Amino acid sequence: MTTPIRRAMLKGFVRSPDMPSTLTVAEPYLIQQDWNAYTSEQHAIWQELVGRRMPQLRQYACQEYLSGFVQIGLREDSIPNLADVNRRLGPLTGWNATPVSGFLPPDAFFEMLADRQFPTTTWLRDRESMEYTPEPDIFHDVLGHVPMHAHPVFADFLQQYGKTCARIMHDKDALERMGRLFWFTVEFGVIRQHGQIKLYGSGLISSHGESTHVIEGRPEIRDWNLEQVLNQTVNVSEMQPVLYAVESFDQIFEAAKEAEALLCR
Repeated sequence: MTTPIRRAMLKGFVRSPDMPSTLTVAEPYLIQQDWNAYTSEQHAIWQELVGRRMPQLRQYACQEYLSGFVQIGLREDSIPNLADVNRRLGPLTGWNATPVSGFLPPDAFFEMLADRQFPTTTWLRDRESMEYTPEPDIFHDVLGHVPMHAHPVFADFLQQYGKTCARIMHDKDALERMGRLFWFTVEFGVIRQHGQIKLYGSGLISSHGESTHVIEGRPEIRDWNLEQVLNQTVNVSEMQPVLYAVESFDQIFEAAKEAEALLCR
């Protein structure tokens, strides 16, 4: 689905002349962010969205996320300029938030992750969709995902994940199991820090409802177990009944390598 707001934001966007040439499958989906095209109303929406989330995140997001937010120069009062974000992020871990036109097919998505490029949409939801949008926007992609890319171990994990998935594109069952690893880490990951459950998954970071669900202790929090994660049923249309907590991000990096050994045989 392409919303009117997204169509408006994509109008006039052109392929960036300096986009990385290492991509092949994903190349047709790359665009250039026209930061000057954002309106004052859109910057105000961004400020309101971030303002709603930050009080909770300052208390319940993991330290690595909060550090990354500062390191990549995110601001609460204006939509991020991805070029500015990348000037800060690149020297930290080699990752880039790369503008794309929307949802990518799996092979293009994995190609980008394997190349340390995170597919980042540039459109922003409108006021009628403040609580939820069915497709990712720049608020979800940047606020939810990109601060974690400043953490070296998480950054290595995400690249390893992309490389593994690119290798198993022919195996539907293996790819589905890897999708569960993504779901319970990148999207709905939690970590134990100082005796408390902290958030790092983008689905929790960007959603007040999902994060409150966790903070109030409603889901079952299980110790990290790769075998269980790869076989755990996922329902994307409901609040998560089960989450898996890691003790450190080394666990998910090792899990990505273990999953590769298991599924690429």
